[in-house]
Amino acid sequence: NLCTLIAGGDVALSVLMTTSTTLGCIFMTPLICKMVLGTVVPVDSMGIVVSTFQVVLAPIFLGVAANTLVPKLCKAVAPFTPIVGVISTVLLVGASVAKCAEPILGAGLPLQFACLALHLLGGILGYYASKAASLNEKICRTVAIETAMKSSAFGFLLASLHFGAFNVRVPSAVSVVWMAIT
Repeated sequence: NLCTLIAGGDVALSVLMTTSTTLGCIFMTPLICKMVLGTVVPVDSMGIVVSTFQVVLAPIFLGVAANTLVPKLCKAVAPFTPIVGVISTVLLVGASVAKCAEPILGAGLPLQFACLALHLLGGILGYYASKAASLNEKICRTVAIETAMKSSAFGFLLASLHFGAFNVRVPSAVSVVWMAIT
């Protein structure tokens, strides 16, 4: 959502896409695992819903409330919010990678290439699919950002909180770096 704001995209659409895809993962993760791996991976559905509310929706509600109750203050701090967001993202990226350094090195280049492809191809396909659907530039940019930058930091948080095995978080830790680069 931060990148959408900085890029002049449609932030409301970005929030809607982030929330719906995150909540959709509750159903899709077990289904995809069953299809691909032949087994069901248990998912803490309520935990993911609560985390989504805490990390995605609660800050939005707080921002709307603050903008309604103290609009002058919000207008005064608005120019600084992107840089605060970028610094926060850098800290999240560093923390994610640091926690998983050994398994990341052990995974080697295949994991790096897979994560790079996810973000790069996601952005390109998202942009041009939106263009093909004759959507305006602002929406095309938003869809490209949302498909390229699925929140790997949020994925890392969800993997850390709601999946037992430590190595589940390793792809998200790698992905968070490629998300920031692409």
